Amino acid sequence: MKSPYIRDLKPNEVSTGVFLVHTKEVRQKRTGEPYLSLLLSDRSGEIDAKMWDGVAEVMDTFDRDDFVKVKGLMQLYNNRSQYTIHKLRPVPDAEVDFRDFFAASLRDPDEMWSELRALVASLENIHVRQLLDAFLDDPDIAARYRVAPAAKSIHHAFRSGLLEHVLSLCGLAKVTAAHYPSVDRNLLLAGCVLHDIGKIHELTYERGFGYSTEGQLLGHISIAMRMMAEKVRLFPQFPAELRNLIEHMILSHHGRLEFGSPKVPVFPEALLLHYLDDLDSKMEAMRVLSEKDPHADGFFTAWSPTLERTVLRKQRYLAAEPVPEAEKPAATTAPVSAHPVNGSIFGDKLQLALHEEGK
Repeated sequence: MKSPYIRDLKPNEVSTGVFLVHTKEVRQKRTGEPYLSLLLSDRSGEIDAKMWDGVAEVMDTFDRDDFVKVKGLMQLYNNRSQYTIHKLRPVPDAEVDFRDFFAASLRDPDEMWSELRALVASLENIHVRQLLDAFLDDPDIAARYRVAPAAKSIHHAFRSGLLEHVLSLCGLAKVTAAHYPSVDRNLLLAGCVLHDIGKIHELTYERGFGYSTEGQLLGHISIAMRMMAEKVRLFPQFPAELRNLIEHMILSHHGRLEFGSPKVPVFPEALLLHYLDDLDSKMEAMRVLSEKDPHADGFFTAWSPTLERTVLRKQRYLAAEPVPEAEKPAATTAPVSAHPVNGSIFGDKLQLALHEEGK
């Protein structure tokens, strides 16, 4: 078994380990000499790394998605983990177990696939059921759907992440469809299964995660629309109105034009799909962020551009021991009541300040 994993690195300890190079940049110091800025990863997480010395000898010996053995020191910089590399050498693929380096769903892909197929088989609308079966019966789609991540980095960014995300959405959809009687359960579930289907071609995931040329040119929404056209063609009697509704759900699931959706949701199932998708992705992003940098100080994480906030490390906060009353600093002034006497808390504070000044 690989050792150490990134999650096992401890501040101010020198360690030696093998990691996957997720990103690589050769930058320049003020002196003009090169240094390396890397993002190293394994199945337990990722860490920013810098190599300051001896860079010229090694910088051309490896590239992104290669494995490297490094010796270095993990430290906290601005309350974030950073690994300073002292030595580095490339490692051949034959010397590593790929399972140690690529994060994957904790659930079994075959089990999840069977769950998805059973859910589709339970749909009452024969047109929706036949369409979804046409997608899932396709050997190429099935093989990719089982292993694709749901995103490159934002949420469910691990092998089989797309399948896990879709099943999570389907679970939410069944509950919310039952809560809102006017919502068409079959239509909503069709949107859950197909909304991100284009990601099986948009992303690359043979080693590290990235974007395919097709993905960069078209994006997963456009790819999904093309796939939809190919499958609907198999059913000449497929209702045009139902096709339009499903296609609209794919087009609008990002919710807003500025978020990449060509249309905004204009009927209940489309709007509900957008909010469920947004909810599931943000809950996963919050989980990952709260578990990142476990050695950082404090109850809050670093700022997340994705979530536009810091996140409370809830378990750490709940596990913290309260300060004993005897150790709390004594009050130097009378406390201000939460229920203002003079009409406002500000007024009470002002009166207290004037009183103290007159002593």
